[in-house]
Amino acid sequence: MKILLIDDHQLILTGTFNLLQQQYPKADIVKVKTVYDALEEIATSSFELIFMDLSIPEKAGTIAQIDTGINLLQKLLQKYPQQNFLVQSSYVKALVRIKYEIDEHQGGFAIADKGLSEQEMLTRVYIAIQGATHTQDIKNGLELKPEWLEVLKLAFEKGLTDKLISEQMYRSERAVRTYWTKIQDVLGLYPEDCKKQGKNIRIQTEILARKEGLID
Repeated sequence: MKILLIDDHQLILTGTFNLLQQQYPKADIVKVKTVYDALEEIATSSFELIFMDLSIPEKAGTIAQIDTGINLLQKLLQKYPQQNFLVQSSYVKALVRIKYEIDEHQGGFAIADKGLSEQEMLTRVYIAIQGATHTQDIKNGLELKPEWLEVLKLAFEKGLTDKLISEQMYRSERAVRTYWTKIQDVLGLYPEDCKKQGKNIRIQTEILARKEGLID
C-alpha cells in the first residue's frame, strides 16, 4: 500500500508519518511539503490514500495558504474520481467552498480536524482507504456558486470595489449587486434587519463569510 502525505509543518508531518507507519507497517509512505512536489509524485505513482493538509505552499519558499490546498484538492477530485482522500486540517470549514465536488466524488473521502485524537484519526484513515466517506464536518446547506465565492474573494481578500469586481469578472455592476443579494440570502443577512440593528451589511457579510470558511 502506498500513501502520499502532504503537509508543510515538519512536526505534524513527522507525527502523522509515525502514526501511519505504526498502523500500516508495510505501507510505503511518501512525504511532501508543497503542491509542486505532490503533483510530481501523483504523476508518477498511484496511491491508495492521499493524506493532506489544506494550508500548504505552492512551492518551496512560498507562503502556505488555505486556497492553495483547496485548489489542489479540487483539481485532484476532478482528475482522479476514484482516488481516496483524507483531509486533515484546522480549517475544515473551508471545504464548504468545494462541497459539490466532494459530494460527487466516487472514491473514499474523510475529513479530520487536527484536534482529533490519534485513534479517531486512524478511524477516519481506515474509512477513506475503504472507499467510504466521512464528511459531516462540512456544514450542510451552505453552498455558494463559484461566481459568488469570486465576489467574496475580490471584495474581502483583494479589497476591490463593486465597479472593479464587475470589470475583473466581465459582469455588469448590476450583476455584481445581484450576487451580493444572493450571498447575503444564503448567509441569512437582510438589509432591513441590519438597518434595525445599526449594522453595516457588507461588514456583517465579511464577518460571517470568514466564520463559515468561505474566505481566508
